[in-house]
Amino acid sequence: MGNRGMEDMIPLVNKLQDAFSTIGQACNLDLPQIAVVGGQSAGKSSVLENFVGRDFLPRGSGIVTRRPLVLQLISANAEWAEFLHLKGKKFTDFDEVRLEIEAETDRITGANRGISAVPINLRVYSPHVLNLTLIDLPGITKVPVGDQPADIEQQIRDMIMQFITKDTCLILAVTPANSDLANSDALKLAKEVDPQGMRTIGVITKLDLMDEGTDAREILENKLLPLRRGYIGVVNRSQKDIDGKKDIKAALEAEKKFFLGHASYRHLSDKMGTPRLQKQLNQQLTNHIRDTLPAFRAKLQSQMLSLDKEAEEYRGYRPDDPSRKTKQLLQMVQQFSVDFEKRIEGSGDQVDTVELSGGAKINRIFHERFPFELVKMECDEKEMRREISYAIKNIHGIRTGLFTPDMAFEAIVKKQIVKLKEPCVKCVDMVIQELINTVRQCSEKLDIFPMLREETEKIVTSHIRDRESRAKDQVLLLIDVQLSYINTNHEDFIGFAKHCRASPLTPDLSPPSVQQVIRKGWLTINNISIIKGGAKEYWFVLTAESLSWFKDDEEKEKKYMLPLDNLKVRDIEKSFMSSKHIFSIFNTESRNVYKDNRTLELACDTQDDVDSWKSSLLRAGVYPEKNVSITEGETHTQQDNFSMDPQLERKVETIRNLVESYMAIVNKCIRDLMPKTIMHLMINNVKEFINAELLAQLYSAGDQATLMDESQDQAQRRDEVLRTHHALKEALAIIGDISTTTITTPMPPPVDSSWMGGSGGRRSPPASPTAPRRMSSGQRPGPRGAPPPPNRPGPLGPFNNTAESPQAPSRPNRAPPSIPSRRPPPSPTRQGP
Repeated sequence: MGNRGMEDMIPLVNKLQDAFSTIGQACNLDLPQIAVVGGQSAGKSSVLENFVGRDFLPRGSGIVTRRPLVLQLISANAEWAEFLHLKGKKFTDFDEVRLEIEAETDRITGANRGISAVPINLRVYSPHVLNLTLIDLPGITKVPVGDQPADIEQQIRDMIMQFITKDTCLILAVTPANSDLANSDALKLAKEVDPQGMRTIGVITKLDLMDEGTDAREILENKLLPLRRGYIGVVNRSQKDIDGKKDIKAALEAEKKFFLGHASYRHLSDKMGTPRLQKQLNQQLTNHIRDTLPAFRAKLQSQMLSLDKEAEEYRGYRPDDPSRKTKQLLQMVQQFSVDFEKRIEGSGDQVDTVELSGGAKINRIFHERFPFELVKMECDEKEMRREISYAIKNIHGIRTGLFTPDMAFEAIVKKQIVKLKEPCVKCVDMVIQELINTVRQCSEKLDIFPMLREETEKIVTSHIRDRESRAKDQVLLLIDVQLSYINTNHEDFIGFAKHCRASPLTPDLSPPSVQQVIRKGWLTINNISIIKGGAKEYWFVLTAESLSWFKDDEEKEKKYMLPLDNLKVRDIEKSFMSSKHIFSIFNTESRNVYKDNRTLELACDTQDDVDSWKSSLLRAGVYPEKNVSITEGETHTQQDNFSMDPQLERKVETIRNLVESYMAIVNKCIRDLMPKTIMHLMINNVKEFINAELLAQLYSAGDQATLMDESQDQAQRRDEVLRTHHALKEALAIIGDISTTTITTPMPPPVDSSWMGGSGGRRSPPASPTAPRRMSSGQRPGPRGAPPPPNRPGPLGPFNNTAESPQAPSRPNRAPPSIPSRRPPPSPTRQGP
């Protein structure tokens, strides 16, 4: 066997596979294997049977191997076989093995010649085999039969490529000697994936079936059509031998006699035959495994390192230990409290980069969503004027008033203040919903204890709901406080004496100075016609007076500037064909907004972006559209009643300015107090509750032992981590046992493999000018055919069409062989050089 120490590596690799199979995982480390590739009836199955020394593979005409067969040969004292899909069942009768292969093949592919890429895994233990792992692949075919699809050739090719494209796969290219080797499908595929020939070993079968007077001597000597790893010739049993139940041992003995007795192969007899092929394959596989082990070890170490900490926690773990349950309960509650505070207050670790959550979302509710809801509650200008006029008239009654009544101002202001209750309560609801979402996110780490997570969420959520009623009561109290006294002496109130002034601007919702930029960002203009290029994304800049957009964020090339006068915002329903959220800007006087478009449709990626832009437009004075549904009769009635004389119009204008001034003060106060109230009564209180009372509530909720029962998934996870960690440790120990003093067989030097070039223009192999040509299997030698004379080299082998080109270089004569033979006459169809 030569290098016994290196041969021991292959059983170690098999042990690695076993180590992973015990934990139900695939050892996805591309372990070295040998793929047997060849055409139909090339003798692949016979080669494998010779390795095993038993008849166990299905036989017949056409395509017989219809699923890949992964065959592991393992040297052992006894002889038996095992299938991966029948774990624990030993087969000692190899006829049963053949029947099981046929049955398992039909189970997946059907009984009418279908194929499948799902492999059958077979392991054979025997004292008569070397440690090899081979994959028998379906033979390459051209014509579909039975249930085979029309593209059967391409399907088989793709299946073969799945295995041989891996750099860790050695390719055993099997070609019969009675066919044209230069057109071998097996060598063509091998050349595609292994152009340097580093992984390809050539096998020539059916040497005993070559035409009389021909041989493959120069092929086997690797002089003609050379491969870097060379060729090995084998002689398999004939169909007559198989039908006659000829013993494989006898067949191997006959093979040995054939090479020793054949004049052209006698000098190569120690390098030919099935035993030699077994040894070379074993050596090549062993070398390959040795080269693969460093990366193999590094990957295993990386996997084990990632599991070390978790496996250490689980080692010695006792699920029913009361002290462990108490300790874990304390740790879990403490971790929940820390996570909740980090999500509310913000933290640098575990930052969510996908969406806003926790404290950031609550901040957005306070400073964007709530102001937006406040402004939405503002009534229409005409409707407010109408209400003021009715109030003035109703206060004067039957008399005509000479002065503007302050009672009308107070009535309108109180009506506007009452409208603030709805957005304030909605703000509390939004904050509560975000708090509950945060609790659920923080409790995800409690998943390993389902009862604990459920009880924790229940207790904290119940406390939040309890605080909800208090917070809403306090918020409504704020509104009632504003209603209880209208402070017309407020320093920011313009007063009756200053009613002629322009109404003051709402502090944060009103337009800033012209130069101030309110917002910048990317928006898509959605209603550009397809002829003009369709929807496009632009860089928008919103100021107090205009909305401009540019080609990009460098703001050098301005596309358009839209004044904000008489503009309003309208919502547009999202189309099921679009992933964007859309809103539009239109002119209240029915004028075109942008070129020939009555509206400007703008699209954002999320609804939050839409709300944020609408809030910014509010600050610039672009308000949302009011949907007021009034019947036709009511419209005529209101229009008839709503006619003001100049004196009444002056009074309405005065009160309108006063109401706007006072509501700006109220809005400013409410916007300031709402976040403070919610923070005090809700958020800070919930944090204190979790820190101080959650643990006590959990203890009083019920049995702590039941509370800390781990989930089924966690128990499986713990077992899986421990088994995987043990398997990785065992695998590294197995690799560590490999001897580092063994010697690797060096790679043969490169050869000229240009004859295996692309199929579009194949180079003819060089030929000896004095060598006779062998005929193809369909031809017969001439009447005077005889073996070549002693002073001539052996024939070219199975390539009678390879030296016709006049440009082909000549090959110098070899030294005459020691076996005398006679030279056959030239072929009647071709002349010798």
